[in-house]
Amino acid sequence: MPLPATHREVRLAARPRPEGPLTTDHFEVVHAPLPTPGPGQVLVRNRLMSVAAAMRPLASADPGALGLPQLRHRVGDVMRGPAIGEVLSAPPDTGLASGALVRHHSGWREYAVLDAAEAPPLDPDALPDPAAHLSQGFTAWLGVVRGAGVRRGDTVFVTGAAGGVGTLAGQFARLHGAARVIGSTGSRDKADRLVEELGYDAAVIRGAGPIEEQLRAAAPDGIDVLLDTVGGEQLRAALALARRKARFALVGALAAQLSDDALATTPISTLALIARGVTLRGISAYDHADAAPTYLREFGRALREGAITYPHTRLTGIAQAPRALVELLEGRHLGAVLVEL
Repeated sequence: MPLPATHREVRLAARPRPEGPLTTDHFEVVHAPLPTPGPGQVLVRNRLMSVAAAMRPLASADPGALGLPQLRHRVGDVMRGPAIGEVLSAPPDTGLASGALVRHHSGWREYAVLDAAEAPPLDPDALPDPAAHLSQGFTAWLGVVRGAGVRRGDTVFVTGAAGGVGTLAGQFARLHGAARVIGSTGSRDKADRLVEELGYDAAVIRGAGPIEEQLRAAAPDGIDVLLDTVGGEQLRAALALARRKARFALVGALAAQLSDDALATTPISTLALIARGVTLRGISAYDHADAAPTYLREFGRALREGAITYPHTRLTGIAQAPRALVELLEGRHLGAVLVEL
């Protein structure tokens, strides 16, 4: 089948106001010339992409000044994010055959040109569903295994438990021996689903009263582990309930990012950290590429055996990508949000 002359891509049309919500009007879906690969480059047809709360464009005129390149979105730029694409053409020395599936970070467009090194092929036998390669399971697994070292008998608190990381983090914590798993979320409906569908023992709800009071009721003997994707009030509440030698793994900071200040601070008591011997560790997937094979084996086995589920919602068509991000930020979905292209 001949290639089209143009394809569609999603660009940032305007920055959201600091005090206003992100809407689909902040994006535009445009037709652009089909990209042409150069020497050593691969042309792929994107088949599936994911959106995540961290992709929300910031109101700041220069988000790059934060030193966080993944937050850099300038008006007129094509959005970026994880995607799975089908190889259409590749240089012979790359080992990529036509039809192979690759994972990359040039989503939000129907076709992409990539350097061969940016397009690692997917192992078709690693996970039972290719869509699971777009999960945030690696971040969740790292928080549980390397960040906090969850072990048998632990009481674990997962913030943002209904999101792409949290829905898997609670399940991985249980697989690694946690005796009690508590999550935080934004609605009673999601709290019920965490308990009924994902094996959480209890949930605290933002806006239903002080988080510390709710957490104390859910974990009267305190917590051993925090898997934190949020920060802010929820991090402070976890510290108030931390047992001696508690381990905190920080894998996200949505309370700051969604307030348009990705460097916003969370006041905590350093004396409490010292007195209780609490370990506070930030952990990023970029620093733990060596763990990916172990994670894939464990995740794949758990999915095939039914020990873990991968909650996600799919929307169809690239024109739905802005809506997908907006609905995710509004808390409309449980788990990951994917767009079929």
